[in-house]
Amino acid sequence: MVSSISVEGSVEKKPNILMIIVDDLRTQLGCYGHNETQSPYMDRIASEGTLFETAYVQVPVCGASRASMMTGLYPTPSRFVTYYSSVDIDAPGIPDIPGHLKAHGYTTISNGKVYHQKEDCTNSWDEISRPPDFRVYLEPENQKLEGKKQAAYEIADVSDDAYPSGKMANKIIQDLRAAKKSGKPFFITAGFTKPHLPFNAPKKYWDLYDRDTLELADNPYKPKGAPRQAMHEWNELRNGYGGIPKEGTVSDELARILIHGYYACVSYTDKLIGDLLDELDRLEIDDETIVVMVGDHGWQLGEHSLWCKHALFETSLHTPMIIKAPGFMPGQRSKALVEFIDLYPTICDLAGLAQPDHLQGESLVPVMKDPSSTHKTAIFARYHGGETVRTARFQYSEWKGGSAMLYDHKLDPDENTNQVENPNYLKVVKRLKGLLEQHRKEI
Repeated sequence: MVSSISVEGSVEKKPNILMIIVDDLRTQLGCYGHNETQSPYMDRIASEGTLFETAYVQVPVCGASRASMMTGLYPTPSRFVTYYSSVDIDAPGIPDIPGHLKAHGYTTISNGKVYHQKEDCTNSWDEISRPPDFRVYLEPENQKLEGKKQAAYEIADVSDDAYPSGKMANKIIQDLRAAKKSGKPFFITAGFTKPHLPFNAPKKYWDLYDRDTLELADNPYKPKGAPRQAMHEWNELRNGYGGIPKEGTVSDELARILIHGYYACVSYTDKLIGDLLDELDRLEIDDETIVVMVGDHGWQLGEHSLWCKHALFETSLHTPMIIKAPGFMPGQRSKALVEFIDLYPTICDLAGLAQPDHLQGESLVPVMKDPSSTHKTAIFARYHGGETVRTARFQYSEWKGGSAMLYDHKLDPDENTNQVENPNYLKVVKRLKGLLEQHRKEI
């Protein structure tokens, strides 16, 4: 465990922490085996740290997912429910990650989208910096459009810092320089909004991809036997932007444009992450800084006829988690089943701090010491009245009223056939229902 770092004069210093949170990030990165997306800098973090291959969020929507992650608390039917969830409202008095670190001498700076609401947990931070709007358009024809008529994507021939994400990265670089001069340990966040809609990125990142060669989803259809509650109308895209059909599916042409835009935004954010990593190197503090890189949930790109998140499918719940910390072997990969409430106790252990009593997750430090070790036998998620339990092989979800779905990831990793009514899986369903019932009692 890394609890302190020896510096000149045998003074012990707490490790710095740079936490990178990327909105709507799928595991479609090079380091996760998806070479169709160009992500060299996130791949670099993986090559220098520990990549968790099976990491799952608690809620597939931004506000609730982030609130759960930053407090180390599971969501309940009344806590961390929607995209607008607030820690101050849902879990008042609970110390979040920055609040706990600040109480132990850390300088805490929030940059970008950390919580859904800028006003959440303001006492936890020494400074909060966040752009006023994530819908920024630079092309004149797009700037003329308003509200739900705005474009779902933009290809502008501009510099990296023309959009808010680039400006934020420049600001974080200044934060890192000031933090080094201060000599205090820091917890600095980089909350990147891309690849969240709209897919607006400088043209050079669109140019990295040949749209005609981009592959569409292999399974653009509702899973066989999936309950109605498992599906949605992807209203975030359909009703939020112009040029999107108000009913039915998108054309293959439009699907490729949207996939192209998503990839371009991933590569844009990746480059900005690279700028931060390079600054850590330049300041010679990379070997005393923990880097945590996560998404806040996944995103559908046409799988199961869906777009956006808001579902209890693998594509919405599975998201990247990579941790680089001084004192651990580089380039490690773990197949251990982990969930995002495990981040808080992990950060405490890496910083040498006691864990608050309220935490419901388990530290990942033992897994980072031995990536071949197991961690949990099951993880839990919920959304919109549905509850999910995920084991190494199975994913089971149920809703009030009796609707349920079961997917066997050994035989059906893309979740195309609901096996909940298959008599061969009766014992599996009974066991997983029991795990959900026990989880309800414990939270």
